[in-house]
Amino acid sequence: MKKNIVQFSRIFVGILFIISGLIKLNDPIGFSYKLGEYFGETVLNLPFLVPYSLAIAVFIVIFETVLGFMLLIGYKSKFTLWNLLLMIVFFTFLTFYSAYFNKVTDCGCFGDALKLTPWQSFTKDIVLLFFIMILFFNKKVIKPIFSNQFTNVLFILSIVLCAFMGYWVLNHLPLKDFRAYKVGTNIIKGMEIPDNAPKSVVEMVFIYNLNGVNKEFTEKDLMSIPEGATFVDRKDNIISTGYIPPIHDFAMEKDGSDYKDELLKEPKLMLFVTYDLIKSDKKGLEKLEQLNLLAKSKGYKVVGMTASSPEEITSVKKVYGYTFDFYFCDATTLKTIERANPSIIVIENAVIKQKVHYNDINDLKL
Repeated sequence: MKKNIVQFSRIFVGILFIISGLIKLNDPIGFSYKLGEYFGETVLNLPFLVPYSLAIAVFIVIFETVLGFMLLIGYKSKFTLWNLLLMIVFFTFLTFYSAYFNKVTDCGCFGDALKLTPWQSFTKDIVLLFFIMILFFNKKVIKPIFSNQFTNVLFILSIVLCAFMGYWVLNHLPLKDFRAYKVGTNIIKGMEIPDNAPKSVVEMVFIYNLNGVNKEFTEKDLMSIPEGATFVDRKDNIISTGYIPPIHDFAMEKDGSDYKDELLKEPKLMLFVTYDLIKSDKKGLEKLEQLNLLAKSKGYKVVGMTASSPEEITSVKKVYGYTFDFYFCDATTLKTIERANPSIIVIENAVIKQKVHYNDINDLKL
């Protein structure tokens, strides 16, 4: 019975770590954005690590995947279990802190494939911690399932394959797109809210200063606010969140107006997405004007989308000789649309038809 429980724990933990690792390895840039949130001042307060988020993300997801594989094949069980335990203890603390103080709304444990709330993520980590503890106190039961020589080969092969996968997706695009802007998505329909969709319930709280002390009053208390109280501020407490459409933050702004409704009606639209022109890959930026001219000759409306300032846009247009216009969109939204900076999106009648990394421009079918 004991041996069966240990073997079940071994398979459960190993497979879950592999799945979680591979999902994030499919999109390490997305995971690096999540790590950047954790490194920020609101959670760990380690801003000096933010510039290294991508390198840390790649290391973590490869290490996580390989650890899961090592557990399954029984490779160096003591080393494997110690690292699994340390990793799960750290992430259990992190998810609890994030959930309790409401710091990060999505842990990123399974990338965009499966969204978990902070408390769901914490619960998941507690379950994993339970099974890892079973394994940790029964190390002797975990034996290699292959010969030492073959196990060594499998271990090295797992590292090589994970490293190659990471290299590939960083220089191209995720192998599987789980985001709201994947190919085949109708952006207009993705922004629609059904008539019967649940609405958010919000409680308005009014802050008044009374004798030098700030006190909060709800709408029900407004008629009983003491005389002499001075209004300070108002805040909204979300009691329950209503329906949020998959695409809820898409905009194409220029000169104070949003042109998304007009541009998405274009039968042929090409977007050059670069959330930050200064951080964009220079070789990628050099390819855009030539592609712009080719696309226009084939009947495409071509525009750029960025969160960069007007001054930065003017400077980059001058350097690279761009003859297309840029529209503003929030950087977080642009990072969600595509991971490459810059990247190319082909849209026909509001439907995303193609998405390519700047390294894969030759793969476009125009």
